[in-house]
Amino acid sequence: MSVRKLVYVSLFATVMGVLGLIPPIPLGFSPVPITLQTLGVMLAGSVLGARFGPKYAAYSLILFLFLVATGLPLLSGGRGGLGVFVTPSGGFLIGWVAGAFIIGYISYKMKETSLFKLMVANFVGGMLVIYLFGIPYQAFVMEISIGQAAILNLIYLPGDFTKVMIASLLAIKLQKRVPFLKEVKV
Repeated sequence: MSVRKLVYVSLFATVMGVLGLIPPIPLGFSPVPITLQTLGVMLAGSVLGARFGPKYAAYSLILFLFLVATGLPLLSGGRGGLGVFVTPSGGFLIGWVAGAFIIGYISYKMKETSLFKLMVANFVGGMLVIYLFGIPYQAFVMEISIGQAAILNLIYLPGDFTKVMIASLLAIKLQKRVPFLKEVKV
């Protein structure tokens, strides 16, 4: 990996950490809080993945989760350490890596970027893929059915749709204004 790519991977891991400074919104009926860090996953995929390829979007999330695993309190609410991976939200954390990869893959393959196409990419990777990892894991940890876990997660849909729109709009703006995004894909 070139130094330049390493810097951008680190930058998006930092974005995740900064989004973790914003306090979570706890829900009384679900142990998984509402956070803005999914927005960082979408940005990593639709910005970093669009330019350098999906693996770099995933690398940024792997780096971030490695830092969390070492104990740094980078998750929303100041959480960190290996213990966060065995909570009901642990599957969502792992899903971030796959979600960023899928968003990056879709974004990288786009011949022409448009708001609608980025929204689809962010919806597929930033919502569907993350939920595919998170809901079964949450059901397992909470000892409930997958259907019950899916119902618990309906409350997150409006916020996640909002994050899809914000990430897509930001990605479009960044691709027009940031020089490294205007270059020909490697």
